[in-house]
Amino acid sequence: MLAWSRCLVEPALREAIAELPGGMRRIAAYHFGWEDAEGRPTRSGGGKTIRPALALLAAEAVGGAAATAMPAALAVELAHNFSLLHDDVMDGDHTRRHRATAWRVFGTNAAILGGDAMLAFAFELLAADAHPACMRAVARLSRAVVQVVEGQSLDMEFERRTDVGLPECIDMAERKTAALLGASCALGATYGEGTSDQIERLRRFGERLGLAFQLVDDLLGIWGDPATTGKPVHSDLFNRKKSLPVVAALTSGTPAGTELASLYHRSRPLTHDEAALAAGLIEVAGGRAWTIRRAEQALTEALTELDAATPVLQAGAELRALAHLVTKRDH
Repeated sequence: MLAWSRCLVEPALREAIAELPGGMRRIAAYHFGWEDAEGRPTRSGGGKTIRPALALLAAEAVGGAAATAMPAALAVELAHNFSLLHDDVMDGDHTRRHRATAWRVFGTNAAILGGDAMLAFAFELLAADAHPACMRAVARLSRAVVQVVEGQSLDMEFERRTDVGLPECIDMAERKTAALLGASCALGATYGEGTSDQIERLRRFGERLGLAFQLVDDLLGIWGDPATTGKPVHSDLFNRKKSLPVVAALTSGTPAGTELASLYHRSRPLTHDEAALAAGLIEVAGGRAWTIRRAEQALTEALTELDAATPVLQAGAELRALAHLVTKRDH
């Protein structure tokens, strides 16, 4: 499914990126893995294209054609990559997809502006489309992006706080990640001319799936294999992220949670040994087990909403399979 989505989306995405001004085009081409730092063609590992796949499959799920939702698929992928470029700068991440992040290659300011250009172009693609729903699509994507930005703002705020609770951490994840996955499904269903109930059900499916996605992402941010994730081991711990496993452990009321708080809230950076110790304390305090259970619960909630949307049989099966893939992934 993801390969199918990538085959459909990438040629159109390359055409769209080619329309960006020179400097912005080069940053985008590098970020997507199409060019190296010198602008030479390469084939680096690109993104998973989950959001475009959701948009295309949602269109088919309500009886439409995937091709009609191509503007939505391109727009959500550009909006997502806008957030990645900015996140890498704010988090100080040095690698993404097994190579240097764009800000390391082109500089902080250039990477930020490259992300801004992608976001602006996402809205231009939707607004320029002849589909009757294009203006509604612009409004929906705009709302989702505002949620993403607010989620990222909360994520950064939590790094400075010692009193973050699980409910607000889940709310942050629902904004930062789930909102755009929900919008991807809703946009696809809108372009596929689904009913208002189908659009809403598929939006909820995407949002619940987005929460499951973030829960799994948080597990990988601590225990993921760097050879697979493309990020350093314990990367979220070095950044003092109040990710969901961390907050579950910190609020567990266990001795391991108390020890983790003492370690995690120090002002000086964690050493590699301390990061490994923190990962162990999170597990002992139950943070890892809680996150796995909550991801499974979110997946069940997502599939319930999918079934309620009465999708076309094949597309519904593919969305179900994609949902399972998202929650069982290793990168």
